[in-house]
Amino acid sequence: MQPFHHLLVNNLVANITNFTVWFALTFWTFLETQSVFATGMIAGIYLVLTAMLGIWFGSLVDHHGKRIMMIVSSLASCSFYALALGGYAFDPSIRDANVSSATLWLFILASMFGMIAGNIRMIALPTLVTLLVPEEQRDRANGLVGIVSGIGFLTTSAISGFLVAWGGMVATLAIAIMLSIIVALHLITVHIDEAREAAEAPEPKRVDLAGTFRVVLAIPGLFALILFSCFNNLLGGVFMALMDAYGLSLMEVQQWGMLWAVTSAGFILSGALIARTGLGANPIRTLLLVCFAEWIIAAAFTLQSSIPLLAAGCFLWLFLGPYAEAAEQTAMQKVVPYERQGRVFGFAQSIELAASPLTAFLIAPLTQFFFVPFMTDGAGADAIGDWFGRGPERGIALVFTITGLLGIILTIIAFRSRSYRLISAAYATGPDSALE
Repeated sequence: MQPFHHLLVNNLVANITNFTVWFALTFWTFLETQSVFATGMIAGIYLVLTAMLGIWFGSLVDHHGKRIMMIVSSLASCSFYALALGGYAFDPSIRDANVSSATLWLFILASMFGMIAGNIRMIALPTLVTLLVPEEQRDRANGLVGIVSGIGFLTTSAISGFLVAWGGMVATLAIAIMLSIIVALHLITVHIDEAREAAEAPEPKRVDLAGTFRVVLAIPGLFALILFSCFNNLLGGVFMALMDAYGLSLMEVQQWGMLWAVTSAGFILSGALIARTGLGANPIRTLLLVCFAEWIIAAAFTLQSSIPLLAAGCFLWLFLGPYAEAAEQTAMQKVVPYERQGRVFGFAQSIELAASPLTAFLIAPLTQFFFVPFMTDGAGADAIGDWFGRGPERGIALVFTITGLLGIILTIIAFRSRSYRLISAAYATGPDSALE
């Protein structure tokens, strides 16, 4: 088996590990506290930390062996999960899930740091695609990465619901510790030749934000592409903050986990299609078309309190997600010089995710204290309640619909922009021409 395929399998197990903790922590917190505010804060804190650390993680990937950094990522996750499990075992206030308890939030932070450490892998993997896969096959390789993410998401969704119902956070964290050790040991056996041209003129091993920013600005349209993803994530933060609360308002946790498991097949199907057919001549155009379709779905899938409608919306959303991710990665793998890709991917991750925490922090209390009463016994229930429905769940649904409409408008603006034409031209000519 080639090193790239070893990395795919290894990342599959790591994704299952970290996604399981994420889903389980969110499920457990909502079920124990019944607080949309708490789950929104979890999403917001996660995204803040991810945005803050992305540039540093990218520097680590560029300045050290990428395989070594993936091993470090797994060992760091293992350590934080062990810390969280120890706190849960010895502190009753964590087990009582009191939202006002400082130790509960320290437990949540430790668990999230374990997940966030896994983001080093998320930055390293696309740079290894550049290293190990010929340019003409990278879009299909990114499709395989999407398949791995889909399988991990599918498996995680089912596992998390049953783990929370059966063993709570103790079982979740214990399994996460074991799997983190296994993937680290496996990576030790994988050999990757990471000889780089940059070794002839070594750079200082520091974050170098200014140098990375200059590279981003030097490629016409790249910064605009990152900003588009940033604003897209501004709206996507709504989904992280509210999706679990909405789903768990309609069904039991085991059913919700199984629904995610079934609909996550969309991830696998789209990844397989990308691996077979690629993304077309212009992946940036593919990205914007996919985003346009996603926001139409977002505006429609909560119009009625319907589990089939919710399932269809989740399936289509997940089916389109890998196309957007693969398109952005394929474009950046071509237009960004290899020796800078870790930092540029980390920079993009930080900028793109910086918007989502704002949404998560704002939307959770706004939904809890405005939209829920607005659609329960307020003016919204009186105005549109006869056809849209009434109650707390309908308040959450209204936020999704408004978000989708805003996303449609944003994507139309991006399609008509000069920056879209510039980044498309840069992709057609490649990194050397882009940096001239």
